[in-house]
This record gives sequence, C-alpha cells and structure tokens, in this order.
Amino acid sequence: MTQLTTPTKSSTDTAAFDADYNAAINAAGVRVLNGRALVRVVGDDRVSFFHGMCSADVKGSVPGSVLAALILTEHAHVIADLFIWVTDDALLLDIDADAWTRARAHLEHLLVADDVEFEDVSDCSVIDIEGPGAHEAARVIGGEVAGSLATWRSVSVGSIRIANLPRVGARAASIIAPQTEVDSIVARLLSSIPDSRRIGPATLEALRIENGIAGIGVDTTDKTIALEARLDRAISMNKGCYLGQETIERATARGGLKKRMFGIRFDGRPATAGTVLSLDGKEVGRVSSAIRSPRFGAIGLAILHHSAWRPGTELKTDDGTAIVTDLPFK
Repeated sequence: MTQLTTPTKSSTDTAAFDADYNAAINAAGVRVLNGRALVRVVGDDRVSFFHGMCSADVKGSVPGSVLAALILTEHAHVIADLFIWVTDDALLLDIDADAWTRARAHLEHLLVADDVEFEDVSDCSVIDIEGPGAHEAARVIGGEVAGSLATWRSVSVGSIRIANLPRVGARAASIIAPQTEVDSIVARLLSSIPDSRRIGPATLEALRIENGIAGIGVDTTDKTIALEARLDRAISMNKGCYLGQETIERATARGGLKKRMFGIRFDGRPATAGTVLSLDGKEVGRVSSAIRSPRFGAIGLAILHHSAWRPGTELKTDDGTAIVTDLPFK
C-alpha cells in the first residue's frame, strides 16, 4: 500500500510560485500593492518644484503621462524611486510607503516659499497586472481607450486611473482605484482573463531581477549613484538643472563610473544577499538580489567593479562560481 505524504511547506510554496510566475509570463498576474503610498501634490509651483527635485522631465510632461523618477541627493545618491502620474491639476506620486517617509522629509526641508502641498491619498490602492494579458485587463476595466494606451501613458475612467506601466520592467498595467472598489475590480479581472490569478511578492521580485530593475535599499545603499544601479529609465538626460544633475553629467560625459550593476548566473542555488564575488582573488562586488527563475535558473544582481564588467566573466563565490551577464536576462 502506497503511503501518501503531505507536501512540505517548501514544496507547496514552490508550486504556488511556479503557478504565479506562469500566470505573470503567459496570462495575467494580479497583485494589490498594499505597500505603496499615493500622494497628491498640488499648488501652482508643483511642476517647477518637482522638476528641480527629481530626475524626470516634469516640465516636459503632459497630463496623462506617467514618469519614472528618482529623488537624489546633490551627489546623485538615491533617496527613493517613484512613479509620477501627471494629471490636469496635480502630480500623483506612487511610491513605496517607507521610502515616502524619507523622501517627504527631504523634500519639505527644501521647500521655502514654493506653493506646493502634499495630500495623502489614503482611500485608494494600486493594483498591478503583470503579463501579456495586462492590456486586455486594462480594456476590461477601462474600455478601449485604456486597453490601447501607449507605454507610460494613463487615462482616467470614472473614479479610477489606468496606466500602461512596466512597473518591474515587463509588460504590465496599473490601476489606481478607491479601496472600496478594489475587491470587485480584482474579481472582475480574474473572471475575465483566462489563466489569470493573484500572485505573490516573489513573482514580482523574479520579474524585477530578470529585467534588471534595481530595488532601492536592496540593490542600492545610501552611497549608490543612480547610474551605477542602471536606473536610466528614470533619468532625463535632456532636462534642465535638478538636484544631483552635476554628478550624473560628469559620470556620463567622462565615463567616470567605476561600478555598475550586472546580472549574475549561479552554478547551483541562488546565493544569499551579501555573498562576496571575487575575480583573481580580489572582491569585485557582492550579491544584492537573487532568486530561482523558472526561465533563467539561479540568477541575481550585483554592482560590480569595472574589472568584472565583461559578460561571461567567471567570478568565485564561497562555494562555487558565478557568471557575469548583461541585463536584462535573456
């Protein structure tokens, strides 16, 4: 007689992760981002103030734009990353809640006589939809205009706002909705998109790592320069003066970067964060993010010394080897 065994927690978790990942790659993975803060910025000086305080071209944007942006120190060290939803009468900040605490203190310290006010939008939540079904999901909720949005564009539909927003670098849509409507929106998405499902945070982490999107405070420290972490999508190279611009321009014009983030392929299990990576007996970086990807195997991210930038370079870890690869993973 065959004895049936109960799956261990790890095997159950792995099966759930694989199912979530499959939905996000082949259909639609839906997650309510409860850790995001939404902040409405109003006042006549909101555009000029934020143009000078972040790396995005706020002055060059139009209503309906969504901007990836960084708040930097004067030395271009990263304080926070965020998305700015531009509307007719406000800038809507979409930012990690913990990062907003730091960013708000930084911004308010620099407010002098500017007509700028921050209003916490505590009655709304962000819904992220990852995968090829994201556009159809936007169409289900917001109609044809929402389903045909260009990347980095948004539209208001009644009480909600929908964007074509590659939040972690993959095809995706985002919905900002009143909290009272979130459950019904998610239920409608799951019933309308074949093979869709709610996904866990590990799937978003896998997509982020695969696409080479640095996690602030994970792949960066308070001394990391934005360009070292490949945060280029959030940096306008054509805008006017902003805090941190001089360091960014010097690093760009003179090729002054000595460190940069690359992908790492491990020869076994993903290494733990903090694992030392060595080349010819010298430390060239440390693993900052790592995960098992169903598509790419054991992979991670690390900011490496320029001596290790060539893809294919073999690095040593405490108990194995790791191969440098460019980003995104392919």
